[in-house]
Amino acid sequence: MTFDLQQIRMPRRTMLASTAVVGAGAALTACSDTPASQTNEEARALVVGATAEPQSMDPITQSGAAIAQVLLYNVYETLVKLDGEGNLKPLLAQSWSTSPDRLTYTFTLQPSAKFSDGTAVDAKTVVANIERVKSGAKTVTTPKAQMALVASATATDDRTVQVKLTRPSQEWLFNMASVTGMIAPTSSFATLATTPVGSGPFTFGAWKKGESVSLARNESYWGTAPRFDGATFRYFADANSMNAAMLAGDIDIISDLTAPEALGQFSDTSKYTVTEGTTNGEVVLGFNQGPKGNAALKKVKVRQAICHAIDRKALLATVWGGKGTLIGSMVPPTDPWYEDLSSTYAFDVAKAKALLKEAGETNLSLRLRVPTLPYGPTAAQFITSALKTVGITVKVDEIDFPTWLKEVYTDGNYDMTIVNHVEPHDIFSFANPDYYWHYSNAEFTKLVTDADQAETDVYVSKMKQAAKLLATDAAACWLWLFPHLVISKADITGVQANATSSSFDLTVLASRNG
Repeated sequence: MTFDLQQIRMPRRTMLASTAVVGAGAALTACSDTPASQTNEEARALVVGATAEPQSMDPITQSGAAIAQVLLYNVYETLVKLDGEGNLKPLLAQSWSTSPDRLTYTFTLQPSAKFSDGTAVDAKTVVANIERVKSGAKTVTTPKAQMALVASATATDDRTVQVKLTRPSQEWLFNMASVTGMIAPTSSFATLATTPVGSGPFTFGAWKKGESVSLARNESYWGTAPRFDGATFRYFADANSMNAAMLAGDIDIISDLTAPEALGQFSDTSKYTVTEGTTNGEVVLGFNQGPKGNAALKKVKVRQAICHAIDRKALLATVWGGKGTLIGSMVPPTDPWYEDLSSTYAFDVAKAKALLKEAGETNLSLRLRVPTLPYGPTAAQFITSALKTVGITVKVDEIDFPTWLKEVYTDGNYDMTIVNHVEPHDIFSFANPDYYWHYSNAEFTKLVTDADQAETDVYVSKMKQAAKLLATDAAACWLWLFPHLVISKADITGVQANATSSSFDLTVLASRNG
């Protein structure tokens, strides 16, 4: 039986990054900083607190999950969308079909869909967006790799797009629900980095760098109108400041609580609702096996030793208040190929020392460069102490996230790093030797490539094998899986328990105050 991605339940995947969304003061009345609970006819804006600001508004030319958190499904739309359960649903595509050989997808577009500039979302525009990702010189690694399977994209009429793949793929349509599949008018391609234009229920308002991003209601939206006049994503330098803003009534939602020990402050159910679920956010201690990394990290026994040296249960308790799930590979429990591999590397100092001796690396020094996101510096301190116990000297370099994106992610100037990878199905990034880890394992690459082309049962089986191979090869050290902890004012409804995509989806939210 042909595998149908329209029916399988699949959750969200990694682009690099931070776990938060934010907002800012708006130039428009509809996007003022007035919290939603302070309702009146002039202002019905939602204020959302978060920690990591986008460095661009174009996810095709700049990495960083913060872009998708603000814009995906809110401003930019895709042919298909991941709902709160991880299912693919129609969005700009009213329907779609797959050929028996699984090589050709035919999408029928929504007849009324249009961009906020008034132009129609037609087939030629969809094709142009696919070509932009596939062929663009400035396209970032992940979207370009995901679109590389496209042999051709054709507008057969104004409302019909036909996409032919070079081979069958379980992942391609799934990836089209992410930033890879965002659709913008061709006239805006040159300015999307600063002025995004989409077909979504909100339009871009203002970007106060270092402070906020604001969105306004798209008054001519083709679909179901949003319940708020606008939204302000407001950025906070630290968790305590964001918590204080929530307690003071200055924001409506903490998009992802980055101080789990503070949960008790929001226990009054007459004022706050705490939503707790899971994410696809794997907090990874990454090893640079590329030319700028320490050559010792190319040795599997060294990587295994590092994994054995870290008491991850104690790390989770210290850094994240025990909230989250221990994992052993790049797979969250919501993926269909999940198996509990968290015990692959039990905390064992003696074993770690023995492996380092076998590898001939008994006096190792490594650079650990971490972004100054809430989990980074504290986790780095814990790991530095743990590795010192087994004879590894670690020099920690704390850098802001924009610097991390350039120097670590882009330039590969590091030995180890810690970051939360939040994109769905990001296990596939280990098959790309150009990705910033520069991990290369022919057996793993063959497993995931064969899995992607296979029918459902073989797909899941081979992905389980691939996940286990990553674990035993210590391709990275998986520290923990991020929990989804959202704090909202009691009148806000519709918050999704699980984060199934990189989007902070405003379209599902409402207020009991009307």
